[in-house]
Amino acid sequence: MKLPKDKYIYFSSDNHLGAPTDELSKPRELKFVAWLDEVKKDAEAIFLLGDLFDFWFEYKHAVPKGFVRVLGKLAEIRDSGIPIYFFVGNHDLWMRDYFQKELNIPVYHKPKEFTFNDKTFLIGHGDGLGPGDKGYKRMKKVFTNKFFQWCYRWLHPDIGVPIAKHLSVKNKLISGDEDAKFLGEDNEWLVQYAKRKLEQKHYDYFVFGHRHLPLEIEVGNNSKYINLGDWISYYTYGKFDGETMSLNTFKE
Repeated sequence: MKLPKDKYIYFSSDNHLGAPTDELSKPRELKFVAWLDEVKKDAEAIFLLGDLFDFWFEYKHAVPKGFVRVLGKLAEIRDSGIPIYFFVGNHDLWMRDYFQKELNIPVYHKPKEFTFNDKTFLIGHGDGLGPGDKGYKRMKKVFTNKFFQWCYRWLHPDIGVPIAKHLSVKNKLISGDEDAKFLGEDNEWLVQYAKRKLEQKHYDYFVFGHRHLPLEIEVGNNSKYINLGDWISYYTYGKFDGETMSLNTFKE
């Protein structure tokens, strides 16, 4: 992808819409919609790096109700011709084809490489990567198991959705509450993941979410790991101008 002059690529992650309650998350949803309205003016592309929702599950003929403002805004932006890319997080990993069919937004379940101008990026949500985090990795294997998903789909949404919402907030392996503090470079598993990937191939930027912390860390020669933070405490986002990537804070 080549960026025209005065165009930018934007990155956002970890909105957790619906948490801790629909009522309390509504102001955050409105703020995120305001951000989308702002960036659409000069966006060449928008990347959403997961956990847009605190819980999401696609039944064959139904999706969780709510979030119409953000879904409508994404549809508007995509219909205007601006590409949007979505990477599932640990809270919305049960996405299937709704975004693709309804919004024309591709959905990725693993990190993916991109090249913008002459800069190489590795982009993803970040959950389950690198050393450690073994409890969550075991849980993710269960959640991504096709048989488990098939069994869960037989629960009526009036039963399945409240159960999943409760676990999404209360279960620390799912919610990530234990990872809310900076652990130091040697203990940040996404930093270690980035350094290991550099042994195989050079990337200018590793861009992830999941950690809920805005971070910019040099991981190699001309290589940087960036964590996008969140839309709960920081309201931070990434912006690439064709040469450099920066972290910014949205203020209405």
